[in-house]
Amino acid sequence: MEILILKERDILDAVNIKDIIEADKEALKNYSGGKCDIPLRTVIDVDKKNSSTAIFMPGLVEDKNALGIKIIDIYPQNIEKGLITSPSTMILIDKENGFVKAILDGTILTRLRTGAVSGAATEILSNKDANKFLLIGTGGQAERQLEAVLSVRKIKKAYVYDLNFERAKEFAKIMEEKLKNYGAEIIAIENSEEVIGDVDIITTVTTSKKPVFDGKKVKKGVHINGVGSYTPDMQETPEEFLIRADKIFTDTKEGVLKESGDVIIPIKSGKLKREKVSHELGSLILSREVGRESEKEITWFKTVGFAGLDLVAAEKIYELAVEKNIGTKIEL
Repeated sequence: MEILILKERDILDAVNIKDIIEADKEALKNYSGGKCDIPLRTVIDVDKKNSSTAIFMPGLVEDKNALGIKIIDIYPQNIEKGLITSPSTMILIDKENGFVKAILDGTILTRLRTGAVSGAATEILSNKDANKFLLIGTGGQAERQLEAVLSVRKIKKAYVYDLNFERAKEFAKIMEEKLKNYGAEIIAIENSEEVIGDVDIITTVTTSKKPVFDGKKVKKGVHINGVGSYTPDMQETPEEFLIRADKIFTDTKEGVLKESGDVIIPIKSGKLKREKVSHELGSLILSREVGRESEKEITWFKTVGFAGLDLVAAEKIYELAVEKNIGTKIEL
């Protein structure tokens, strides 16, 4: 049995963000079209004292022949050992014979598919002439979130905000060089309120438990991607904004309603109607929903992620890696 090993550098050599945006669209479409078999993730408490957890996310996306499992291990104590705290591995299986065909670095895969799904939503929902962007949060997900938006809109100014201004400045400096081919000016700011009412697109990617911007100050026509808030107690997005939003789309309605405090908290308080969070981006891609209808509409896309995104993105990476003869082959 031959298995292709794809490390981070291999993956980045094999694909670009546009490839993964298209893969994510396919995953969303297949999920909303009922062509995915995505069981509930299995969570094992390995060491309760140290909060060590192993998470197994299996799935099948029929139309894309994508079968496999992503394994994410949460080991907070790894930071003391100089290791990453959430190592991740993707295992792809050949749907025709059941043999493992590839093992991929799951960390870069997750960052790519998460950034790309925001890119897909931005491409579909934001105004076509949007040219000012605000990124809130500069953690591990931030680079791909920034690149995804730059790849689908002609952004002139991309503002970067973080609670730690020095970190924001360092991030902006690095991204200015790495993403210079997009032609955007990348600017670190000390206070997001300086630009919140002027930008056309906003992406929030934090672990905050309280809103990270003023929902009353965003302008009409804005599109926002909510990427953080993947647990019931996290709340990046202010309730006032969700009330103002004309259209809300999710990657999976079930996942968002179950996992994201952005919607769970205001629904429990009665400020947000559950029915408003009933539209999936995949259904819009399938033309079963109505998207932006005017330049003044306010739109919000919420993602918590699901295994289908990993599977289809991984399959695309595998296909292009084989085509370009990238990666290391091993025999078992």
